[in-house]
Amino acid sequence: MSIIQAIVYGIVQGIAEFLPISSTAHLVLVPWLFGWEDPGVVFDVALHLGTAAAVIIFFLKDWLNLIQAGFTKPGTQDGQLFWLLVLATIPGALFGVFLDKYMEDFRNAALIGVMLIIMGVILYAADKFSPREIVLRETGIKRSILIGLAQVFAVIPGVSRSGITITAGRLLGMTRESVAKFTFLLSAPIILGDGLYHAKGLLHTHIDKAPFLTAMITAAVVGALSIKFLLNYIKNKGFGLFAVYRFILGALVIALYFLR
Repeated sequence: MSIIQAIVYGIVQGIAEFLPISSTAHLVLVPWLFGWEDPGVVFDVALHLGTAAAVIIFFLKDWLNLIQAGFTKPGTQDGQLFWLLVLATIPGALFGVFLDKYMEDFRNAALIGVMLIIMGVILYAADKFSPREIVLRETGIKRSILIGLAQVFAVIPGVSRSGITITAGRLLGMTRESVAKFTFLLSAPIILGDGLYHAKGLLHTHIDKAPFLTAMITAAVVGALSIKFLLNYIKNKGFGLFAVYRFILGALVIALYFLR
């Protein structure tokens, strides 16, 4: 892989991992559209480690407070939130491992296009018509479990991990700011775990270090900028822009699939 390709993949991953537009779909579509070879598991690891670093560093102070409170003051708001995040992580982690070997079966451009549109419509409806009352500290066990279970559908390219968790949180009445922060905090262990899980198969694999590090650093920098952008954007606006983007991209992908 060239350095330019590594940068492109890093930018795509950094943007799409945290915005509700499906990073998996975009990483499948990039080589499909440009005729590039599939980057393979090595670059999946680089990209996931990059975005994991972005969300961990961005929320480092929050994570340090949450971890400390979780083990020393579990009855406080931060302590409870820590264990709610742990609880919400379990379904996505378990199903991610069990369904990993079937992931190639979902890498179909037409399916991705359909899922981009369907989830775009659902995201728009959930954001526009759901109540906006529940703040982060009021998430509770039930909402955490349901949001965690919703992550299971993120194994399908086009659904989006951030998209499905934001949609679930909005349907459950969480405010935009609260569900966005819960989603970002929840993504840290999932993304990091996914990267490390696939990294175990690289122990005896030759890695071209320059593109690997380039992709990882690019994904980290762009990922941090994406998090900052979304947190600022939703203070005054909803998720409608991302729903429109998903619909347009999905329609273009389906049209191109049949034209080809």
